[in-house]
Amino acid sequence: MASTALPQVFGVSNSLTGRAWRWRGGNMDLGQGHFGDGEVIVRQVLLARGVAQDDLQRHLSPTLRDFLPDPSEFNDMDAAADRIAQAILSNERITIYGDYDVDGATSSALLIRLLRDLGIGADYYIPDRLLEGYGPSGEALVKLAEAGSSLIVTVDCGAMAHEALAMASDAGVDVIVVDHHKCSPELPRAAALVNPNRLDENDLAAAHGHLAAVGVAFLLAIALVRTLRARGFFEDRREPDLFALLDVVALGTVADVAALHGLNRAFVAQGLKVMARRDNIGMAALIDASRLKRAPACSDLGFALGPRINAGGRVGESTLGVRLLTTENAEEARQIAAQLSALNEERRAIEAEVQQAAEEQLAAQHNRAVHVVAARGWHPGVIGIVAGRIKEKSGKPSLVIALDENGEGKGSGRSIPGVDLGAAIIRAREEGLLVKGGGHAMAAGLTVEEGKLEAFADWLDAHLESAVARAGENREMLLDLAVAPGGLTPDLVEALDGGGPYGVGWPGPRVAVGPVRLVKCDIVGTDHVRLIASGEDGKSLKGIAFRAADSEMGQALLYGSRGRKLWLAGRVKIDDWGSRPQAELHLEDAAFAD
Repeated sequence: MASTALPQVFGVSNSLTGRAWRWRGGNMDLGQGHFGDGEVIVRQVLLARGVAQDDLQRHLSPTLRDFLPDPSEFNDMDAAADRIAQAILSNERITIYGDYDVDGATSSALLIRLLRDLGIGADYYIPDRLLEGYGPSGEALVKLAEAGSSLIVTVDCGAMAHEALAMASDAGVDVIVVDHHKCSPELPRAAALVNPNRLDENDLAAAHGHLAAVGVAFLLAIALVRTLRARGFFEDRREPDLFALLDVVALGTVADVAALHGLNRAFVAQGLKVMARRDNIGMAALIDASRLKRAPACSDLGFALGPRINAGGRVGESTLGVRLLTTENAEEARQIAAQLSALNEERRAIEAEVQQAAEEQLAAQHNRAVHVVAARGWHPGVIGIVAGRIKEKSGKPSLVIALDENGEGKGSGRSIPGVDLGAAIIRAREEGLLVKGGGHAMAAGLTVEEGKLEAFADWLDAHLESAVARAGENREMLLDLAVAPGGLTPDLVEALDGGGPYGVGWPGPRVAVGPVRLVKCDIVGTDHVRLIASGEDGKSLKGIAFRAADSEMGQALLYGSRGRKLWLAGRVKIDDWGSRPQAELHLEDAAFAD
């Protein structure tokens, strides 16, 4: 049964964010009662996310044993493992060529650490975002070959680098591509191209198209160790502990906003355990620099650790992330982590300036299905973040393009569920509207000539208009359970956490609370709405709606809700600032109850 046919929760058909409220699974209105058996709630959470009744146990505690595929199922995986094994046995010079974001940094760090454990000191190359842009350049690959590298492994890039890989091949260097971005039917020349999103991939491998590049790199690590084992490499040495690499797999997976179902969920669940051990000196320094006083949770990877690694590639030195995650010197780790934290603060300031300028252009784009904004002087390192912010505010796919003095624009886009932006960008490139372009469904990057910018925006708007309209018609707030304010307790948070880790593709549970009246509502920080609400059960709750002060919902809460009853909806988190932990609601939506 389609979700639109399900009953509306509390009769809410048009909330303050314009959505109908519906149950994600079955009706879980707990009313005034206690939330009850935590295991029952977790099972309901799993069922609501598509887990079959007879498969619940596997998903309650996701492990690699239960979700890991045979790496050999992937096209070119065995060829890639064989070529790297040959390089190791022949003591060839290997260079890891990674992207400058978190997925690229963690993928590079994983292979560097693995090769180091195997006795090989691999080089690495991370391009400069501003000077070189995304993906391997032919010039850089040829220079690496001339410097002595006979094998280059690109990670989180290369799937669409036809010209660059052709130059490398002509120069006599073997290139292995480890990627997860969308591919064209014609693949570039490479010794091996491992990517679950190859169009010629079999069904089992293609089912893992949601993996980040670091997840694909981990599968390659398994295949490589297995190949070396078959060749007797470990007869006089210990095998590397691949599980010790799961902390970087978890970080890259979450920071790249990969869907957290299946194998990715197992990667993150187990990777968080490894991270808590603090065996990786660089990761431990990153945790400390993020001012976390406890073991990181899944949300910390996306909001605290990941942005710091990203800051190096966005506004600083692109190699900082790899250096941090591979160093064995505690003092060097501390210094790099501090530098990344400072760069992250600089990134925030730059981002705020670009976002303000970008939003000023949106006034003339209300009828656009896809927002495209561009200007000179915008820092290319923050355009992806700004695109994400605009997408969240507008509910439409958004692209932000930084133009240089030569009239060339570097753009980054973010999409909404149901609209495949990456496929559209690839098609626009094939039709000659873009110099370069690629990505996946929810995010994409491009290079465009300024003279073609208007034609590209018009084409994109026309091409995606129907998909955006369908996505808009299906806008719903899906809820997992409802409680009175007194049911919002730390025990409830702990119970719901049992269905995690949560993220894209495995959304955190949403809880409805009410009816309530606002006791206090004000702005905290620059634009966060903070509130205290009282319910009919005599209990109260604290809530906060981030970056909502200027939104329709925020304005209604601040100025239009006096004396009126409300339903509130969002995710329940622990507020541990006080003397004892309390549950609070991170508000995503609200609706009047009278």
